Amino acid sequence: MRLKMFDWLGRDFVAVSCEGEAGAPGDAGMDRILDRIERKIATLGFSLDDAVRTRLWARDRDSRNLGSQARSRRMRGKARSASSSYIAPDHIDSEASVALDFLAMRSGGEKTLVEYDPPIVPLRYLGLDSLVFLSGVTSTTGNLSAQVSEICGLIGESLAHAGVSWEQVVLVSFFLHQSEDPANLKAAFQRVVEPRPGRVECAFVEGYSAQGKLIEIEVTAQP
Repeated sequence: MRLKMFDWLGRDFVAVSCEGEAGAPGDAGMDRILDRIERKIATLGFSLDDAVRTRLWARDRDSRNLGSQARSRRMRGKARSASSSYIAPDHIDSEASVALDFLAMRSGGEKTLVEYDPPIVPLRYLGLDSLVFLSGVTSTTGNLSAQVSEICGLIGESLAHAGVSWEQVVLVSFFLHQSEDPANLKAAFQRVVEPRPGRVECAFVEGYSAQGKLIEIEVTAQP
């Protein structure tokens, strides 16, 4: 387990990265991960209800599916957060089938949990203390450039729904399929989003929730 506390955007955050137990299936592995995180962050005055974003990493598709189901079961109600999930065996250092990045924010306010219509497993976005956290957004339409264009359009709609815009995005996180060239991603993004957000980062993955996806994009915004 790796844990850090930090100040960002004028708020106190705790971030935890934790891998499951070797040999445990994805659902049991995720349950044990969340048990460990819950106990650890309690010593710092946080709980699962303070989660604003979770990012699931899995060794294979079956593990991703089982881990995602367990996460949804455990993180209901006030514990719901913006979320995403990836197949990325290289991200997991141990023999575990799943791992989780967990981000929580200290706040005295209430989360605003906004669903897609109709609702799907991930939230459309979470609002808390004027910050907006969007779940990862994907597409199966065409090539990388087409997917980036469609995804950014969907993100723009969600930002507008939350009362913010691309100009107020403080972090864009790309999760690019390992077969794709990051230079092509950068060019595709610059064609559809202007001005460039303050911070942009990119990680590489092997797969997503469905075949045909080449990129998933997460954003965080502050009015």
